[in-house]
Amino acid sequence: MAKNLIIYYSRKGQNYVNGGIKTLAKGNTEICAEFIQKAVGGDLFEIETVKEYAADYYACIDDAKAELQQKARPELKNYLDSIAEYDNVFICGPCWWGTYPMAMFTQLEKLDWNGKKVMALMTHEGSGLGSCERDLKRVCAGAAFGEGLAVHGADASKSENKVASWAKAQA
Repeated sequence: MAKNLIIYYSRKGQNYVNGGIKTLAKGNTEICAEFIQKAVGGDLFEIETVKEYAADYYACIDDAKAELQQKARPELKNYLDSIAEYDNVFICGPCWWGTYPMAMFTQLEKLDWNGKKVMALMTHEGSGLGSCERDLKRVCAGAAFGEGLAVHGADASKSENKVASWAKAQA
C-alpha cells in the first residue's frame, strides 16, 4: 500500500470569503488536508513560518505579494529533511497571487522528488489552481504528477466528498 504525505500551509484568522473578510478558526486548506488524510491516510506536515504573517488580511496579502516579487524563501519553524519513505505527496495551500505562499517553496526546494507522485490542491476565492501545477513541476524535478484540485475556499468545509473522491483517485 502506498504511503501518503500531506504538506500544507493554511491561514487561520482573517480571510477573504465570498467578497468579504471573515475570521476563520481553522484555515480552509487545513480543512482540506484533513479530508485527504481521512480519505487515504498519511502523515500531515504543516508549513509554519518563523515570522508570522500579519493578522490583518490586507497587510498579509501585501506581504505575500512582496515575497512573490522578491522570490523570497521565508524561514520555517520546522523542515522535512526527507520524503524517502513516501510514495505520494499531496501539496496543499491557498492561492496567493496565483501560486502557493513562498513559504511552501522554502520547504519543497529542499527535497528529493525522484520517484514521487505529486498532487496539488489549492484553496481559492476565484483563481482556481493558478500557476501552482506549473510551479510544482519546476520545483519537484523527478516527480510524476497527478491531477490537481481547486477547492473554493468558502466551500472548503462542505467539500469532504469532493476532496475524498479526488484523493482516492490519485493515491
